[in-house]
Amino acid sequence: MAMTATQPILSERGAAVERHWQELAAKRRMYTGLGVVVLIMAVTGSLWFANETNSGKFFDRLPYLFGFIGDLAPRDGWEIWRAMFDLPSPYDDGSLKYNYPEGRLYITESLYIPEYFHKMLETVNIALLSTVIAMIFGYGLAFLAAKNTMASNWVRWPVRRFMEILRAFPEVVIAGFFLAILSLGPIPAIIAVTVHTIGALGKMFFEVIENADMRPDEGLRAVGANWFERVWFAITPQVMPNFMSYFLLRLEINVRASTIIGAVGGGGIGEALRLSIGQGHEAKTLAIVLLLLSTVIAVDQFSAWLRQKLVGDQAFQSVT
Repeated sequence: MAMTATQPILSERGAAVERHWQELAAKRRMYTGLGVVVLIMAVTGSLWFANETNSGKFFDRLPYLFGFIGDLAPRDGWEIWRAMFDLPSPYDDGSLKYNYPEGRLYITESLYIPEYFHKMLETVNIALLSTVIAMIFGYGLAFLAAKNTMASNWVRWPVRRFMEILRAFPEVVIAGFFLAILSLGPIPAIIAVTVHTIGALGKMFFEVIENADMRPDEGLRAVGANWFERVWFAITPQVMPNFMSYFLLRLEINVRASTIIGAVGGGGIGEALRLSIGQGHEAKTLAIVLLLLSTVIAVDQFSAWLRQKLVGDQAFQSVT
């Protein structure tokens, strides 16, 4: 005899739950559909606006994007490596396009650092120094902004608004302001990245603090510990793994931000990338892109390794 599946008979309470679930599912589908329609309308409107502001040339010029990508192909694949390591090119015609060895930074008469490695190191230094400084200030401001560590609203409110102002402007906007005052170079880039990162890390830090277990704080308060002792011994050990995770995340973001700032005069690899694209130097452009991609991957892998060492291997083991 063939077995047939039968719908189980629900009680009155179960039927009410089923009806409520169906209503929620219908609302979810309706809101999803409306969201997709709004997104399509927004994208269509944006494309229309872009086309109108470019005198109807936006869609006409769009196919040239793939032509530009095709123009980046060098004469041969080895040109990318020659450009990256400042090796002489057999196609050198005396122009800037193939002057790879001229960018060498000599340490001794025979030992040198390739130009783009030196520029990339400068960009990483900008990001690292900015993130370290921002973490120090963000750490201090976060405890003044968290409700469970700072009871006074007269302190919390100004600190939170201050951090909002710091992260309200993108790094490139802040960099443009300081570049106009301090001239070109890495110092304005460091200030710009630091200012924005203080606001960003401060917000993430105080949200972590507000989720901390306050029982250690109550214990220290009961034995007469002051505010600084409670913050350092009761709260900091709990939140430090998350703090370090956010620090490493911002370091990755700041490497990319430092590259963008370099393109507007902040030094580092970004300036070299802007010049190589603008001058049509294919091998140099691809070498910089490849080096930038490798650096971001290396920073990400280092962050994962360091996070595992700080938190412990047991946090990365699957639950069976």
